[in-house]
Amino acid sequence: MKTFYSHLIEIESVNVELYKLDLSKEQALHLAGLIDSSLHHTILDTILSKLSSSDKRVFLNHLKEDEIKKAAKDLKDQLQKDLMEAKRK
Repeated sequence: MKTFYSHLIEIESVNVELYKLDLSKEQALHLAGLIDSSLHHTILDTILSKLSSSDKRVFLNHLKEDEIKKAAKDLKDQLQKDLMEAKRK
């Protein structure tokens, strides 16, 4: 996933270790997605915590707030699905 911070963050080493685990392809892809989401959240949180309220609005407008809402909803939906699946096992 290409992000505004891709040129600053090296994540490949984490992915290499992830794929060394004894996981199915689906499990590995899922965990990679969770890692990516966590990284994205941490970076945004770090940026937003350093900005004034007016600068936060400018930043979020540039990131398109609808995309943020969709990403958050997608992550929430996936986490709920995973929890429901875990309950069945």
